[in-house]
Amino acid sequence: MREAAKKGRPEFRNVGIGDITSKYRMPPSAIVSILHRVSGAGLFLFLPFLLYLFQESLLSEISFEHFRGVASHWFTKIILLGLSWAYLHHFVAGVRHLFMDNHLALDKDAAQKTARWVLIISLVLTALVGLKLFGVF
Repeated sequence: MREAAKKGRPEFRNVGIGDITSKYRMPPSAIVSILHRVSGAGLFLFLPFLLYLFQESLLSEISFEHFRGVASHWFTKIILLGLSWAYLHHFVAGVRHLFMDNHLALDKDAAQKTARWVLIISLVLTALVGLKLFGVF
């Protein structure tokens, strides 16, 4: 009787980040949701720094030329490209959430399709910003 009770009891264990990233395949809507939160947090954390730089660039022509020189460096352009992606992804995902708030695209297939479109649109817009930032056009 004791052995039968022990066999039926489930075994619970902790799930680590390696288990989540290697064993589970997240749907596009979960990826978009996580990236929406990450991009929002990144924008929130960088906002005081960006406002400070904007204020300093408006003080005089000399400070503007200084920041123009800083912005021409390749590393600064990569940081600006990352912030551009965060803004564009957060904006496009926010538009998706507005549609979902109006009870559009709530079923599973439509939600996955709109999540894929959010990823595609945000990456295409980021690529266009990157091309402009690095002087292609």
